[in-house]
Amino acid sequence: MSTHPEQQYLDLLRDIKINGTCKNDRTGTGTYSLFGRQIRFDLSKGFPLLTTKKVFLRGIIIELLWFLKGESNIKYLIENDVHIWNSWPYKYYKETNEKKGKEVLSQQDFIEKIKNDGKFAKIWGELGPVYGVQWRHWKDENGQEIDQIARVIQQIKNNPDSRRIIVSAWNASKIDEMAKSGLPPCHTMFQFYVSNGKLSCQLYQRSADVFLGVPFNIASYALLTMMVAKVTDLQLGDFVHTFGDVHIYKNHLEQVDLQLTRKPKQFPKMKIDNAVKDIFSFKPSDFKLSGYDPHPPIKAPVAV
Repeated sequence: MSTHPEQQYLDLLRDIKINGTCKNDRTGTGTYSLFGRQIRFDLSKGFPLLTTKKVFLRGIIIELLWFLKGESNIKYLIENDVHIWNSWPYKYYKETNEKKGKEVLSQQDFIEKIKNDGKFAKIWGELGPVYGVQWRHWKDENGQEIDQIARVIQQIKNNPDSRRIIVSAWNASKIDEMAKSGLPPCHTMFQFYVSNGKLSCQLYQRSADVFLGVPFNIASYALLTMMVAKVTDLQLGDFVHTFGDVHIYKNHLEQVDLQLTRKPKQFPKMKIDNAVKDIFSFKPSDFKLSGYDPHPPIKAPVAV
């Protein structure tokens, strides 16, 4: 009997727990960390949405569409009731205004004001030139914008054997600017590969919060690969997830222990509307998940 593909993820958690080095980190929380790991999913055999805890798929879809829009303001996410990016701009807003001796809104009131006040959102909802900006609006030395997503779609269609079908989010000249109110890209580069009519994708992730973040990353890039395959008329190959620093935060250990007691269930199926032929035209309603029967969610704090 073959091993369930989710076991790779559980084995990674266990590996970090047993062999990880205790390290300090930017957030001050502390982690157990290893360097250099890889997992792989055959997308033709099911959509890799983890089953050992319920994963918030709607948030993954909305965030991915936001990336593809080339946007960098959390207003779109908040308007769609997705709050996974709220903590970073709020931290920047709070620290900036406290230094100036100004009154500071609660995070809840801050989010409401982002949602309802366009002028406020333009100032404080901006994350800087993060993922979507680099994917769609990378600027060259002459200030001309490069749409990396449009470019890879054309490469896949016209030169599928190319070894340069790559999107990079790691723009070294913009890292400090991204860090002010957002977060420099953790998933830094991905590459597409076409063979025998199948599309595969490999992601390199420099930093991976394995308990909270990685389940999102797996599903997001698997879905992106499926979307690109759909609009380029290719079958599904593999999603390969390659990591630099894989870590478990010290305040996630109890949650990890609980997840490791659970057995994976069958992966669900993801159906994408066949009528959509433009990578930038997808809507949340174009995605239908079936057969998802996960274990209950496991909550844990986000390290900011």
